[in-house]
Formats: sequence, C-alpha cells, structure tokens
Amino acid sequence: MDQPLITSSAPEFAAALPGGKLAGLDVGTKTIGLAICDSEWTFAGPVETLRRAKFTRDLEGLRAFVEKQGVAGLVIGLPLNLDGTDSPRTQSVRAFARNLRPLGLPILMWDERWSTMAVERAMVEADVSRARRAEKVDALAAQHILQGAIDALVQCDDQQEDD
Repeated sequence: MDQPLITSSAPEFAAALPGGKLAGLDVGTKTIGLAICDSEWTFAGPVETLRRAKFTRDLEGLRAFVEKQGVAGLVIGLPLNLDGTDSPRTQSVRAFARNLRPLGLPILMWDERWSTMAVERAMVEADVSRARRAEKVDALAAQHILQGAIDALVQCDDQQEDD
C-alpha cells in the first residue's frame, strides 16, 4: 500500500486531491485546533479544540472528526522560525503528520508563522475577553491556516484551468 502524500507544495497537494472537504489542524503541545472548509474550498471555519493526550487517543479523536466531517485531506500548520527555518517544534509537528498516515489522507504542511498572532490581534481588536480568547485561539488559528491554504489551492486550480 502506498503511503499517503505529505507535502509542503500546494500544487502537488491539489494534484493529489481533486476536491473534497479539508480539515485544518493547529497542532500544539497541549491542544489541537480544528477547522473545516467546504468541498469547493471557498471558506474555512473553526470547529473545536481537542485536548492532547497520548498519541493513540489523539489519532482516535482525529479519525472520528475526519469520518464525521467527510474530510478528504488535511492541512497542518507548520511552525517555522521567523526566518523560515525549522525549529524543534517544526520537527515535532512533522513527526505528528507522519504519524497520521493511518488516516490514509494526503497532508499539506502549511506555514503558520503568523496565524496565532493574527488571530490574537483580531480578537483583541474585537474586545474578546482573555478567557474567551484562550478558549477559541487554537480553532481560530486552524481556520486561519486552512483559509490561507485553500486560497493557494484555488489559485493552483485556476492556473491549471488556464493551461
């Protein structure tokens, strides 16, 4: 059996996945923020935040989410250093992505350097309480990551149609 694709290339991911709902994951040490987009890759929305446990339990929770939502592919935020290089966290998230192979879904690793900061700033500007921000930031960061990826994927599709 072939291993599912894990890539940082939006065109490669788009070619491996002709459509379908995508899930965005913001993988932290204590939580996993989850977001979902429609099958036409138009808009992403936050869904929930999973508390991290042992990986087998994390995988079970993600498998249930994928099945319930009918997910065709995953977009996982990749926490690069500000200069674009890998960090110890980056390596941990890459290993997490490899461990998701039993789900059998293609995975796009997406640069998330500014996602949490952008979400925090937007919530502060919207006068969201600190407690509410803490509760929602991971799922909203996953939404931010997924929206950036689907915007790039739609551009890939548009370019393929123009060729």
